Amino acid sequence: MPEPQPLSDPRVLRAIAHPVRTRILEELSASGPIRAADVARELGIPANQASFHLRQLAKYGLVEEAPEEARDKRDRVWKATAAQGFTVNLRQLKDAPGGRAAVDVFRTTQLARLHEVVDRTFVLDRAEGSGVFTASDHAIKLTDDEAHQLRQEIDDLVEAWSDRTRGRAEKRRTYHLVQILQPLPEAVVE
Repeated sequence: MPEPQPLSDPRVLRAIAHPVRTRILEELSASGPIRAADVARELGIPANQASFHLRQLAKYGLVEEAPEEARDKRDRVWKATAAQGFTVNLRQLKDAPGGRAAVDVFRTTQLARLHEVVDRTFVLDRAEGSGVFTASDHAIKLTDDEAHQLRQEIDDLVEAWSDRTRGRAEKRRTYHLVQILQPLPEAVVE
């Protein structure tokens, strides 16, 4: 299975720090090739805004046109340049020229985004509609090698589900799966 593409340019990090661009990349990952009109409908934004953000992602090499998916020569369909997604090494990027500022922007937007995801999971009054909202929390003893192995097994399982469900089925919607694997702090702070 191909590995995710590493991102090493701080300008690209700034480009994906934008919440709309992050959502577009998520939709591409979940659905596969997509038109600006589809992005606009899924995200609830104007089509010209979706087109602008797709062009910005293309400018930084994150998406490209997929003419083989188009209905005709005027139809613009976009796909991710990395089928397996992207990885970001913040430690490496912060040492690049302009990296510290880009990392700060990226971290701030991603932390806000993850806080929103967690908050939505624990909302008791779901005015937004239906769906499955769940969180799980497990403590397990692992060596660092076992933690890498567990992460890989989870990634393989999620990728198998992604492959099986990729596309635009009427009853399917995009779910956000967040996984965090990290050692617990050695000391409990009171």
